[in-house]
Amino acid sequence: MNFIKPPEKRIEFTFDGESVIAYAGQTVGAALLDHGIRTLRKTRGEEKSRGIFCGIGVCFDCLVVVNGLPNQRACLLEVQDRMIIEMQRGVGNLP
Repeated sequence: MNFIKPPEKRIEFTFDGESVIAYAGQTVGAALLDHGIRTLRKTRGEEKSRGIFCGIGVCFDCLVVVNGLPNQRACLLEVQDRMIIEMQRGVGNLP
């Protein structure tokens, strides 16, 4: 049998104003890693960089702001076309 992989649907979103191309079914975290982005948030106080650690939603190191909503886990959230994602700074209080 000859299996041909169908073309993957490309999705575009932004991270801190930078355009990122992802594929349907990919998580935000995976798409950002593919794009070379490793720091997804900064801790409160010392502003230490954090990124993907566990990859399964347990550690909460990959929190980002998605369309204005803070505390979204990038490792669990599937990319959607035209998402606006920003690095989370601190605890991510709502405005």
